[in-house]
Amino acid sequence: MHHQTFDIEGMTCAACAQTVEKVTSKLPGVESAQINLATEKLTMNYDQSVLSVQEIEKAVSGAGYQVVTPTKKQTFSIEGMTCASCAQTVEKSVANLDAVKYAQVNLATEKLTVEYDPESISAKDIIATVDRSGYQAKEDLDASVDSYSESKDKKTAQMESIWRRFWLSAIFTIPLFYISMGPMVGLPVPSMIDPDLNGLNFSVIQLILTIPVILLGWSYYTGGFKALFKGHPNMDSLIALGTSAAFVYSLAATIVVWNGDPSYAHQLYYESAAVILTLITLGKYLESRSKGKTSEAIEKLMDLAPKTATVIRDGEETEVGIDQVVVGDLIIVKPGEKIPVDGTIVEGRTSVDESMLTGESIPVEKNIGDSMVGGSFNNNGTVKYKADKVGNDTALAQIIQLVEDAQGSKAPIAKMADIISGYFVPIVIGLAIIAGIGWYISGESGVFALTIAISVLVIACPCALGLATPTAIMVGTGKGAEHGVLIKGGAALETTHKVDMVVFDKTGTITEGKPVVTDIVTANGVSESDLLMLTASAEKGSEHPLGEAIVREAKAKGFEFIDGENFSAIPGHGIEVTIGDQQLLAGNKKLMVDRAISLDDLAEPSDQLASQGKTPMYIALDQKIAGIIAVADTVKENSAQAIEKLHQMGIEVAMITGDNTRTAAAIAGQVGIDRVLSEVLPEDKANEVTKLQAEGKKVAMVGDGINDAPALAQADIGIAIGSGTDVAIESADIVLMRSDLLDVPSSIELSKATIRNIKENLFWAFAYNVLGIPVAMGLLYAFGGPLLSPMIAGAAMSLSSVSVLANALRLKRFKPSRA
Repeated sequence: MHHQTFDIEGMTCAACAQTVEKVTSKLPGVESAQINLATEKLTMNYDQSVLSVQEIEKAVSGAGYQVVTPTKKQTFSIEGMTCASCAQTVEKSVANLDAVKYAQVNLATEKLTVEYDPESISAKDIIATVDRSGYQAKEDLDASVDSYSESKDKKTAQMESIWRRFWLSAIFTIPLFYISMGPMVGLPVPSMIDPDLNGLNFSVIQLILTIPVILLGWSYYTGGFKALFKGHPNMDSLIALGTSAAFVYSLAATIVVWNGDPSYAHQLYYESAAVILTLITLGKYLESRSKGKTSEAIEKLMDLAPKTATVIRDGEETEVGIDQVVVGDLIIVKPGEKIPVDGTIVEGRTSVDESMLTGESIPVEKNIGDSMVGGSFNNNGTVKYKADKVGNDTALAQIIQLVEDAQGSKAPIAKMADIISGYFVPIVIGLAIIAGIGWYISGESGVFALTIAISVLVIACPCALGLATPTAIMVGTGKGAEHGVLIKGGAALETTHKVDMVVFDKTGTITEGKPVVTDIVTANGVSESDLLMLTASAEKGSEHPLGEAIVREAKAKGFEFIDGENFSAIPGHGIEVTIGDQQLLAGNKKLMVDRAISLDDLAEPSDQLASQGKTPMYIALDQKIAGIIAVADTVKENSAQAIEKLHQMGIEVAMITGDNTRTAAAIAGQVGIDRVLSEVLPEDKANEVTKLQAEGKKVAMVGDGINDAPALAQADIGIAIGSGTDVAIESADIVLMRSDLLDVPSSIELSKATIRNIKENLFWAFAYNVLGIPVAMGLLYAFGGPLLSPMIAGAAMSLSSVSVLANALRLKRFKPSRA
């Protein structure tokens, strides 16, 4: 009996628990089923051979509740894939496992991402499933620098191996091609291998030159025929079938020549097999090089991390490997060195270049108490800081992981190509057979029919289809990371280009989120400095943001505070405190009205300040108005420019805030907002987004706070400001690392450029196959045109994948229009 515990969602009372318990107890193969309402868990003993997890989930769902299966998400490196058909085979074989919720293969990164129930199956089961489908899987442990370097070294070695196979193949193929084709075009060949004088020598020398090329390309045959016999042929299967047919036919012709019929010396296809293999190997090399360039963003991020750190151990400076740094270590960083891990400065000051992480080119001044980000560059000061986050917890490691996850994801636009890839190779094999038999029945020779079949097999290119989307996503997300825009996946990248409304949270997003004193208006002979000093002294113990702004302003001007007495906070109105021998009141207009204090001539300037989006604080001394201190949350430097850029792109802009309508309208007027959603409670922000979506809008929500998280999740695209809270960043689809609103239109521009690139790739991949295969089948020849040579078909096939990759790499030239 199998013992398993399930989390149950939706139970509210004992009757619910009884219902779930009864329903599951009656299932076949169940020995016992018990519900714990307090923990909302169902514990079962059942026979796995009779009952599956899916059947239990279905039974609970039918009773009106939900089984919440704890899942694990894991990435595996896959070896042996050569085309989109391979990727589809691996994806389907793993997805068909009962406990797998989700399986996705990325051909460009050669990785499999699986979400599965760890209680039902293990990573070993997934690896075994991949192995049975004809490929090899290996667990990706983490995104550490060492593991990435190991992977990079392995790919470099693979590339060098492919290059070696190519030039060795070319050494044999070039003379073979000359010997076989030279006599046909009038080029001189020695009489001893002239097909008309010495047909046997002519045939045997070609056989001798072809065998090494076949051996060098042996992986095409082992992989191709293995996949074919397992019932899911791939691109290697097409190559293996096409070149084998050419070689076997030529070998048979050679035997005929050996037996005394020299005429068959003119019916050899050795050069086709060798040239096809050589050109395809060259194509593989170019493809491998191009693939490497798509992941340059990850390489740049990886290169940021230093290999060592100088830590203080036992009172002495000691250089240790970066993996030996632990939380709490004191680290010394000197000018010109990279920051090893995240931490907080405890001694010294410096300026730090964080441009590679945030895209912000201006160095940031750092003092005691400021945070240090691992991977950034220390410019000019020696500092000592305490390590807060190390290893995979650092900001750099998390950014790398985020970019890797995004590059490994699929965009919805890829679905059609994926479906076609699954059926592509069997259809091509069928078309090759049909075309060959059709031409043979129509009266053409067996050699002609074989030529047609080989051409069809080797021109088809499922690789181009499989690489069209992931390569563009890899380059697009990598390019975003270079500009401080972290896009969390292909779906987010695709959806962003459809956005027609951007909703900005006000505080901390459009504005700095840190109120400052903007105006001081005095009355009744009180000076500005006295008014500010007295009010700041009164507010010294206050935690209200407006009071804190006044205290900061007084400190900045060097005022010394006077101790107050009898401090009293008046909720919703302000404060009352005794300063020296004076009674001071500070607060809103309601406080002055309640205390019957006349505003004298300050009513008009107060209204003017409010209309400018500023909050006036009234100050009274001994029951007489003394003045107004206006405080405002200042607008960020680039807010208006970003909103203007969005308008130029045809995108409507809204602002959502809890402020009163008058203040909100004033801020909106400063930056050019189209719609203002004011006096919105934090918990209602998501509802406002839903209302906009109900109008048919594709909404992007931009925010930075915890209270923005539900709205970020509700929006079609959530965009978090990098300086915001972890919760907001976690809820978002896009993170703006440098907290610059100009990156909002930049991310939309990047999305549009990437989707345009994907569409171009898919068009050329489909067009190539749709046009190339009929030509290979002899369509042009049927109407008096030329017949496609298998060698030309092989070259075309190799170049199709390279052209798709080259087009994707054009995205590397992307620059936001702001730059």
